[in-house]
Formats: sequence, C-alpha cells, structure tokens
Amino acid sequence: MNHTNTMNPLALDTTDLLLLGQLQSDSSLSNQALAERAHVSPPTCLRRIKRLKDVGLIEREIAVLSTDTLASSIGHGLTAVVEITLDRQDQGALEAFEKRVANEDAVQQCYRVSPGPDFCLVVHAADMPDYLALTQRLFTADANVRNVKSFFSVKRSKFGARVPLPAAL
Repeated sequence: MNHTNTMNPLALDTTDLLLLGQLQSDSSLSNQALAERAHVSPPTCLRRIKRLKDVGLIEREIAVLSTDTLASSIGHGLTAVVEITLDRQDQGALEAFEKRVANEDAVQQCYRVSPGPDFCLVVHAADMPDYLALTQRLFTADANVRNVKSFFSVKRSKFGARVPLPAAL
C-alpha cells in the first residue's frame, strides 16, 4: 500500500538516506549495527525506520533466494521475461490483468509499460511444462490477451532491487 503523498513529499535527510541505503544492502542488520553505520543512537534509528515504514517508503523486507541453488534442489530453473499486449487497454482491462497476474506466485514482477507491449512480466517456473501451464492459465484463458512474447534467460548476469539514492543532501 502506498502511503506517500505526492502533494507533500517526504522530507529525507542524510541520516534517512544512510539508513535506506544500508537496509537495501542488508535488511538483516541489527538495530545496533544499523545505528552505528548511520551514526545515530539505537532509539533514533528505530524511530526513523518506523517513520519510513509508516509513510510507505519501506514497503517490506524480504529474503532474496538464489534461483540457481534452488533449481538444483527443487526446480525453478526457468526464468522468462514476457511481453503482453492486450486487445483493450481501458482502465478496467488493465487492472483486471494486473489483478490476475498478482495472484500468481510464479509472476515475480509485473510492469505496465509504454510504448510497445502493455506489460512486461518476469516469471519463474520449474521447467518448460510448468511454464506452459502458467501461460495457459494466465494468457490463453484470457480473451483480452492479444500477443505474448517470451524471452528465456540463459544466464542471470545481475539481479537487484536496490533504488539508487543520493549520497548526501
């Protein structure tokens, strides 16, 4: 849920940026370690992080799994970037598609894009039959999906979710 107000943007100072940068690198740091790295007291660190969460700047904290290591154990060895073009692009049709893919665990990321296709998805599947089942559930069964174009990853060269932040204000 986005709590930020575009009319009154959140004022961030150097300490906030330091905390956000550290959390993006390693959210498992203890409050004590985080406070030391940001040069603030532990109570100040807790208060600031709570504020950043309360306003919606920190959406959630997650563990990033190694897909290569996981694939050797339980599958998930196939990653695809999928372009989707819809027949109708009215607000209701776009939101219906977003809701459909949001409920699918195999869809890791969904972006509404322009120009070109309407959506770009990043999906993970155990193997090609699993991917085929996913495409039939999400795309073939949806009469509004006009075109699907998939690109299969042969190697992950870089992966991240880090948002670039200014070094200091």
